[in-house]
Amino acid sequence: MSIRTLFCIGINQNFFNAAPDEAKAVWLAFGSMMNGIAALPGVTVLGNMDDDQSMVGPSTGWPWTCYVLADVPDQATVHAACNLFRTIVVGDGPYKLWKYARIEARMGRELVVPANLLPPAPAAA
Repeated sequence: MSIRTLFCIGINQNFFNAAPDEAKAVWLAFGSMMNGIAALPGVTVLGNMDDDQSMVGPSTGWPWTCYVLADVPDQATVHAACNLFRTIVVGDGPYKLWKYARIEARMGRELVVPANLLPPAPAAA
């Protein structure tokens, strides 16, 4: 059984302080991170959401800047996804993605209401 995981990603002030070339390099690193999560063995990305239009500025906690919802095979894979922030180099270095963004993973299971507890479907007219 997979672990339903919500990856909560916050962009920090270093990104907003970055010069245009540096910010572009961060975006490229961010894309590598997103592709890296999807490429981890057994991961199924269910979707993502960006909150950048209704939330402006850095996020240090909830509400986060963006989210990735995925089914992940185990905790080790969740940890590997989070570790991408420590390993993906931005531009020519020396900084890693975690200088510009942070990640936190919430793990659980899909919420399924037992069929015997669901109300009966309305009758067709």
